[in-house]
Amino acid sequence: MDCLNAPPDFNDPRVVDAYDELPLWSAPFGALMLDRIPMGSAMTVLDVGCGTGFPLLELAGRLGPASRLVGIDNWHAAVERARAKAKVYGLQNVEIVEGDAAQMTFEDHAFDLITSNLGINNFADPDAVLRQCFRVLRPGGILAVTSNTVGHMGEFYDHFARALPKEALPKLEEHIAHRSTPDAIAARIEKAGFKVSDRATSSFRIRFASGAALFNHYFIRLGFLPAWKEIVPEKDRARVFQSLEAAIPGELALTIPCVYIAARK
Repeated sequence: MDCLNAPPDFNDPRVVDAYDELPLWSAPFGALMLDRIPMGSAMTVLDVGCGTGFPLLELAGRLGPASRLVGIDNWHAAVERARAKAKVYGLQNVEIVEGDAAQMTFEDHAFDLITSNLGINNFADPDAVLRQCFRVLRPGGILAVTSNTVGHMGEFYDHFARALPKEALPKLEEHIAHRSTPDAIAARIEKAGFKVSDRATSSFRIRFASGAALFNHYFIRLGFLPAWKEIVPEKDRARVFQSLEAAIPGELALTIPCVYIAARK
């Protein structure tokens, strides 16, 4: 049994490289998914938008070596990272493909289960991706997705609206509306031909000690700040963000609503 072999060498740089914590942003969504998706001992699974390997690699371990899993993502660096982690973890039942999920080359009816953790808000053409998922899923198979929804970070956006010049408010409203509702996500999935079979919602909080901490957090700078800056006219940008930082001198707790939707073909 492989599990009885020598433990990992924690002085091996490859092990250290692969030992990154799950991103706290995506982990609660992935946990909601992993709590509800079907589990079988010999499944063929596709993870769409697999990124650096979560929840793909965790799911591969939970389903076991009799299952075959494929991840697809068009982010080259993330694909390379996921491949390296799969190798360190000893997951021989995982293949990671660099490619566009809107133009997948897999055969029709190739998968029993398709997952996508936080993908649907980030695909350039989510309807095209969903149509491809319908094509490559076998009849009776399950599509399982998670997403954040309208209302996320509402505590921050209240501050943002008060700091913005009036002419920028429509852009803020458009940005907020980009996060869909559970009903709208379910409708979009059913438009692709699926029938929704399960749905669950939850939420979690991300707490910051101050506005300064929020704006300097690595994930906020990576995933949110560029879009926030685009909302503000360039001539007002410095003033608005200085005002925002000053308006949040103490703790700010941001609510993140989550939805899990499963649908059958």
